[in-house]
Amino acid sequence: MTDQVVSRRILIYAAICGALGVLLGAVGAHGLDAILESRGASPELIAKRLDQFDVAVRYHLVHSLALLALAAMPLGPPRRRRLISHLFLLGLILFSGSLYALVFSDVSKFGMITPLGGLVWIVAWLSLATLRQGLADSHPIP
Repeated sequence: MTDQVVSRRILIYAAICGALGVLLGAVGAHGLDAILESRGASPELIAKRLDQFDVAVRYHLVHSLALLALAAMPLGPPRRRRLISHLFLLGLILFSGSLYALVFSDVSKFGMITPLGGLVWIVAWLSLATLRQGLADSHPIP
């Protein structure tokens, strides 16, 4: 797969993730409390769930921007950049997705998945740090 094709796919991932992040942020800001209240949640639980949702959206949007930056980077082989984009996406699904699921379902076991997403993101960020200029991964970084 060429660098241009990989960059385009990562850009599409970033755009979709960014749009979903904004949409979910709007849900959180303009109606999530009413949804939770209609389900009989206490004010304390509503506040806790809104905080969890806010964290999910914040990290969701930050990692959407990370994908956007990765799409624009002329660093590293396309296969490596694609792997890093998949790690960012997996982290987003595991971290933010588990928090969204927790908030909407009130099943606290989803919270056990969240740290796995954080670990995947750490691997993605560290992998990003190892990218080198162009395709010449065999040459040491000066």
